[in-house]
Amino acid sequence: MNFDEIIDRVGTHSSKWDQMEPLYGVSPKDGISMWVADMDFRPPACVQEMLEKMTAHGVYGYFGGDQDYKGAIQWWMENRHGWKVDAKAILTAHGLVNGTGLCVDAFTNPGDGVVLFTPVYHAFARTIRAAGREVVECPLVIEDGIYKMDFDTYDAQMTGTEKMVILCSPHNPGGRVWTLDELKGVAEFAKRHDLILVSDEIHHDLVMPGNKHHVMAVATPDIMDRLVMMTATTKTFNIAGSHTGNVIIPDDALRAKFSARMMALGISGNSFGLEMTTAAYSPEGAAWVDALVEYLDGNRRLLDEALNSIPGVASMPMQSTYLAWVDFAGTGMSGPEYKKRIEQDARIAANHGETFGKGGETFMRFNFATPRARVAEAAERLKAAFSDLQ
Repeated sequence: MNFDEIIDRVGTHSSKWDQMEPLYGVSPKDGISMWVADMDFRPPACVQEMLEKMTAHGVYGYFGGDQDYKGAIQWWMENRHGWKVDAKAILTAHGLVNGTGLCVDAFTNPGDGVVLFTPVYHAFARTIRAAGREVVECPLVIEDGIYKMDFDTYDAQMTGTEKMVILCSPHNPGGRVWTLDELKGVAEFAKRHDLILVSDEIHHDLVMPGNKHHVMAVATPDIMDRLVMMTATTKTFNIAGSHTGNVIIPDDALRAKFSARMMALGISGNSFGLEMTTAAYSPEGAAWVDALVEYLDGNRRLLDEALNSIPGVASMPMQSTYLAWVDFAGTGMSGPEYKKRIEQDARIAANHGETFGKGGETFMRFNFATPRARVAEAAERLKAAFSDLQ
């Protein structure tokens, strides 16, 4: 659990480090990559040992027998989230962006509307539009510095063409852990407008101390007939390259429709991802996650202190994830100006807020899941880049 170790990822086909210069003009030679949502940490030893066992065997045939894999998912969800999952409800997608695409394909038709509470993870809108569906943006509102939902406004927006709503829980990029009342509000909204509810809970293990994530399936058991749950080991254990996600559908009829699309598209899990998931969802993996969250919380406090010390800059109070959501509106600067200071002066690659939809236009997203020395360096660079505001 040496999260302080600096691991050189340049030249390893790392999207986060090898694409930062083409996309942001920040060279990895002296830049700090804080955009793509993966971590610069090795996963727990149990995952590495599983992979070494596979390579030692040396035969990579078709995977068969998923009892251990599903059992590990069941164990994790019950022990970490108080959620008892029926093994037959678990389906495996090639990551949760693929799971989102399959939901759009299985439960909507071209031209249908899919509701997003924006700003939100940009891959949702990209996937929806690529499938020929309409993105319906329901903007979140900021109250007391954090995102809230305004269902009266959302109800008035609905036209009857909407067929699905996707919830990001916990929220990316805002870091919100939705309350029980908020989750029930989303469920009632889905029922009022007869929407399939897809709850993407990929960040549900990365919750900051003092906050509690509520699983939608536990919080709102009366909507099982329209609920699709999506979870994964990939964000939790930094194994996003395994492209393995859990699509958990309690309702038999809903699951049958989803399974039919999977079969029609020839989708099945890959052995490496299934074995990594099985290894990660274990007591050893749980101990690693507990240590990780404590470390991330330290990084969060360090970065927040630096950002909030810059006049006009406000980092949204973070309850989960490792992604700081930072508003530069108060500086009075245009987008190109504060981006220049971040990318050219501070030499930091971070996500542009407008890519997350309505409400993100004045924000930047910073990934601080990296060794603390890098976070400290990024903090100093940012303060220096805006030093004239001090």
